[in-house]
This record gives sequence, structure tokens and C-alpha cells, in this order.
Amino acid sequence: MNQEKLDTSNLYKNRFTKWKQKELVLIIFYAIAFYAYVIKRSLTLSHDHYQKLYGLAPGWLIPHRPNDVSDAQWRNFRGNLPILTFVFAIFTLISTGLRLFFQLRAKGMAFLWLSLSFFYLTYLHGACIIYILLIATANFVLVKRFARTVYFPFILWIFNIFFLVCNRIYEGYSFSIFGRQFEFLDNFRGTFRWHICFNFVVLRMISFGCDYHWVQHDSRFDQEKHMTRCSLCKSGKICYVLRQERSIANDHYSFPIYLCYLLYAPLYIAGPIISFNAFASQLDVPQNTHSVKHVARYGLRWLFSFLLMELMTHLFYYNAFAISRLWKELSPLEIFIIGYGVLNFMWLKFLLIWRYFRFWSLVNGIETVENMPRCINNCYNLETFWKNWHASFNRWLVRYMYIPLGGSRRKLLNVWVVFTFVAVWHDLEWKLLSWAWITCLFFVPEMLVKSASNAFKAESVLGEFLFRELAALSGAVTITSLMIANLVGYVIGPSGLNWLVSGFLTGEGVPVLGVLFFSFYLATKLMLHIKEWRN
Repeated sequence: MNQEKLDTSNLYKNRFTKWKQKELVLIIFYAIAFYAYVIKRSLTLSHDHYQKLYGLAPGWLIPHRPNDVSDAQWRNFRGNLPILTFVFAIFTLISTGLRLFFQLRAKGMAFLWLSLSFFYLTYLHGACIIYILLIATANFVLVKRFARTVYFPFILWIFNIFFLVCNRIYEGYSFSIFGRQFEFLDNFRGTFRWHICFNFVVLRMISFGCDYHWVQHDSRFDQEKHMTRCSLCKSGKICYVLRQERSIANDHYSFPIYLCYLLYAPLYIAGPIISFNAFASQLDVPQNTHSVKHVARYGLRWLFSFLLMELMTHLFYYNAFAISRLWKELSPLEIFIIGYGVLNFMWLKFLLIWRYFRFWSLVNGIETVENMPRCINNCYNLETFWKNWHASFNRWLVRYMYIPLGGSRRKLLNVWVVFTFVAVWHDLEWKLLSWAWITCLFFVPEMLVKSASNAFKAESVLGEFLFRELAALSGAVTITSLMIANLVGYVIGPSGLNWLVSGFLTGEGVPVLGVLFFSFYLATKLMLHIKEWRN
């Protein structure tokens, strides 16, 4: 009897496996047709409306084809690439040469990098570097004075949030407010607004304070246990987690190393974010996780991605549609195509910016976290999305906010605190707060469903089938929610939400919404297949 049940069970499993293989083929064909249609309509939209769009410039990659440089952040990064690359080369040649010639260790490298970074920041911010040094020094004194107290984290956070908000409110402060004798310094404010970059400095100041505070207490990190589990550490290399979690010598918490950490040129403008422990541990011995060959290949991949972006902005004018507000005249399907294109443009833009500075850092011997380890089109739940979008910031939030606030024990409450901070950290705008709170509203039911699904174990073929179907439906809802939250936060603002919803609830919009939901459902299934293949 038991043998018959076993044979029947194996038969159903084999049938289910064959069905999944056929399903995968059908989904791939659907995906090809879906993207072919989206690309065709995108080309048509860009060709038909380009004369009405703002932010287009003469192209260079495709003859007689304009280039979409309407995004200010991308335009500035792209336009400054030659000078950035020149600074990259000079910084690397000098620091690497002197390091090898004088066999420099932690303090020596700190002074060297600090000196080079100081020249770089003087070009960027001019006289405003005074503000950075004054606030950084005040933070260092505060850390050294109060780090051993129980209430220190509260003081540290209040101090840094205060300056984060004030810097934005007063737009980096005018020197004239300190007296007319200082008014002339306002003519030497550099080429880049210092208070924009200072958002990253705030994260580093909090990291330094917390890491120094925790070193005064017993570490809970089990290094031996980590070494037995980490394949990278077993091979004789040092992984990022080990660099971050293990204690470093007290003399590394000195003012020169602290200031070098805050102002380190390759990571200063945009990150990726690195903890103080991980940074200071690489001053003595440069990272050995990535070989020279791997780093060179990483640079070539960046170049390929840059050419892909140039091709994309020459062919599709997604961001120009958003800037020009022209997409309000489009049909619901065309609105989706433009919105979807904007999100993919944003992903590729940030990937290029963050990978450029990570590459610069790797060349100089400092390993950081990869900010975009996964494509935006391969995320079907919010938790996975945020772990793979600005991943170094996500790790920072987990280490310095989420866990100290109680971690998973208070997850439903913590998510609101964390995302509100993320919105304020980006800028003081209502649309960013709206984005944060809409994301939280979508996050809460996902956490509840995930908690319930973790307790459920499919013991039969029917159970596994139902579980996959529910996961696919849940993924479709999540992808829809992510698109809405990010479009509200970064494109249309909260005022455009009613217009967006009403546009899809018309006689023309409802069928489009149904097709899109079905497409997201199949996309989630494809991602589940990819996940199974990787495992």
C-alpha cells in the first residue's frame, strides 16, 4: 500500500516537473513578445513626440538621433566623466606609487588619502569645506566624549539628524550670516553643493560613532563560527562581513583615520556606503577578495553598461516624457510603457554611478558592497527589491537602525521608522515621504503573508502547485505596488496619484491593467524558475 502511494506520488511529481518545463518555454516566448512590443511602441512614441520633449541634446552614437539627457543627475555625471576620470587616474597613480615605495600602513595611508581627498574636495566645494570639517570635528569630539555612556546612540542620532535637516533648510548656509567680513567666501563655494554630498558623510559619522561605541562592549560576533561557514574566508581571503564585524585596534579610531574615512575621494560623492570598521581594516592590508583580473573585468563591464545606457537614451526618451509632462496626453498602455521605461532608466543610471565609484575604490584597494547586485526586472517582492537596490545603504540601515531598534521582534514598527529616515535622508520633500509611507503600506501585508508562508510546507504536488500560484499572484501585486510607489516618489509626486489611478480605471484602462497584471504574474513565475535553477 505504501509502495503504491510512493509510486503515485513520484508519478505526479514527474508530471509536475514536465509541466514546469513546458510552462517555462511558454513564458519565455511570452516575455520575448512582450518586450518586442514594448520596444516597438517605445520607438514609435519617441519618434512621434520628440519635437515636444524637453531635455534632448544632439546625439553622437546614432546619426541624426537626439540623446535624452533630461535627467539632471545623469547629465551632470555624464558631463563630468572626463574630469572625474582624470582625478581617478591621478589619485590612483600617486597613492599606489607612494604606498608601494614607502610601504605605508594604516596611519600613513590615512594621511596620504586624506591629503589627496582634501585637494579633491577643495575643487568640489571651495571654502565650504570649512563647514564639513567643523561638523565632522564636532562629531568626533562628541563620540570620544560620550561613547562609553548608555545614552550615547540617542545623542549621536540627534546630532546628525539635526545637521542633516539644517543643511537642507539653509541650503548649505551662507557665510554672510556669520558677519560681513566673511561674505567674500560666498564667491568661492566650489562647483558642487557640499550639503548634497554631506548626506553620505552623515551616514559615515554615525557608522564611526556606533562602531566605536560597540567596541567598548563585548562583541557578539563569533569569528570562528563565521570562518567555518564562509567559503571566501576558508579560501584564505577576507570577506566584507568579517572586515565589518570583527574588532579593530583602538588606535584606528584616531582623528586622521576618521577624517580619511569621511572624505575618502572614491566614495565621497555617491558611495557605495562602507562601515568604518570595514574601511579601517583595509588601510593596513588592501582588499584581496578581488584579483586584478576581476577588477579589470569589472571596469570593462561598466564600460559596456555605459554604452548600453547611451544606446537606450538615443532610442527611447522615457525620462524626457516624464520631465515634459507629456505622458498625461498618452493612453493607459503608453503611460505604462513610459513609466516602466523611467524605472529601468533610473536603475541603469544608479548602477553606472555607483559602479564607477566602486571601481575607483577597488583599484585603490578598498572593497565595498555592490549597490546593484540584481536587475530591477528580477525582483518580485519588496524585501528582495530593497536588498538589491542601493544594497550598501540597506546594509547600513540594518546594522545601525533596524537591529538596534529591535530587529525582527518589532519589524512592523521598525519599517515605518526606517523608511521615514530614508525619505528625509534623500531630501525634505512631501513626495519622498509619500513614497516612503506608500512603500510601508505595501510592505506590511507582504511581511504578514511571508510569515504565514514560512510556516506552511508543501508536502504534496498539489500543495506545491498552489504555493507557486499564490507566490506568482503575490509577486504580481508587489510589482504593481513597487511601480506605483516609485513613480509617485520619483516622477509624478503624490498629486499625480489620483490622475494615474483614474487613468487606469477607465473603459480603456481596465483591460490594459488586466493584461499588465497577467504579465507581472508570468514574470514572477519566470523569476521563480530562475531561483530554482540557481538553487
